Amino acid sequence: MDRKSTINTTKIKGLKALSFFSGAMGLDIGLHRSGINTLLACEVDKSCRETIIANNPDIGLIGDIRNYSIQDILDFANIENKEDVDIIVGGPPCQAFSTAGKRMGLADERGNVFLKYIDVIEQIKPKYAVIENVRGLLSSNFSIELDNFDSQFLSSEVKDIKGSTMIYILNRLKAAGYKVTFNLYNSANYGTPQCRERVIIICTNKDKPMPHLQPTNSEKGDFDLPKWKVLKEALNNFPTSTTHQYIKFPEKRLKYYRLLKAGQNWRNLSIELQKEALGKSYYLGGGKTGFLRRLSWEKPSPTLVTHPAMPATDLGHPDEDRPLSIQEYKRIQEFPDNWELKGNLVQQYKQIGNAVPISVGAAIGRTILNHKNDICQQSFDGFKYSRYKHTNEVEFVVDFIKRSEKSLKTMELDNQTTIW
Repeated sequence: MDRKSTINTTKIKGLKALSFFSGAMGLDIGLHRSGINTLLACEVDKSCRETIIANNPDIGLIGDIRNYSIQDILDFANIENKEDVDIIVGGPPCQAFSTAGKRMGLADERGNVFLKYIDVIEQIKPKYAVIENVRGLLSSNFSIELDNFDSQFLSSEVKDIKGSTMIYILNRLKAAGYKVTFNLYNSANYGTPQCRERVIIICTNKDKPMPHLQPTNSEKGDFDLPKWKVLKEALNNFPTSTTHQYIKFPEKRLKYYRLLKAGQNWRNLSIELQKEALGKSYYLGGGKTGFLRRLSWEKPSPTLVTHPAMPATDLGHPDEDRPLSIQEYKRIQEFPDNWELKGNLVQQYKQIGNAVPISVGAAIGRTILNHKNDICQQSFDGFKYSRYKHTNEVEFVVDFIKRSEKSLKTMELDNQTTIW
């Protein structure tokens, strides 16, 4: 059931935010730690909604973003005027763009709510807007037919080129009066004990564009920053009373786990056992690094997925013969130990696995507050934000134009296909 916020917004001193596709509220916890107040959550998943209510009894809660008018959204947030909305944040469903899925992009029903989210930003016109998504967004092509409205923002000649979805989004935000900054960020660079790369778009309608998120850690300790946090730093101090809840590995898989040490995987088995354990998968291409994988105490966790015991993406405990527990998932994503999760074990794993790490949310909040208060951030020229190329707002557009010119023998680059 939807509910209206009971927060007295007239007494809030900090910035006011509306949260969409809120999940277990990882992004919102991070924003709160930087001094930003979330007044409304928007979520359709039943177990996530129960989690939101259990931990945030005062904020507003609505369901499918497509079912609400702008006035409905403001009413449930207990906000009188849309001018009072400082920030809109959200991570629209990523499966439509995920490299692990069918990559239907905006043609997917889940991609469709992405467009509705852009509509909401355009109509409320917050001072800042944040969009979080998977790396696949950068290579997704605009997979729906262009109507008269859409053709304002994307030329039909380039709609089938990889990255055209992002060009469309950037052009819409620019037309709405926003200056857009984005990059592919690794959460390990922000203090999360996990290597997790996500696209984060931050836009503002202020005169000055947003800087990139300022890193707090680096892989090797360069830039005078502390090194990445490793798994043992997150999991080394559970209270003795902690009861770990987890899904069990199948017994036939445990046979091989008992032969592996921390940081090892299927490649550390004998060739005979490798073939026996992986079956037909042994002969497939790719690194297969997620098969029979025990995590290392001395490295950040790999990206937490929505289920820790799927064969190709195992997240095995370094020492114990089991996957990571719910409690360990929460620690790696930096949720408070007392953050209450609703639903069954599979639903709880999914909630945490889909969340934005808390430190990344806090970095977003700090960046917005510094920008609002005209506080200059330290420059990190040459810092490697991720392992991929052409992932920021400048390099991406230049690369897209080059690829477009190469794909089409003759192409006039007009205002529809350039960003700035």
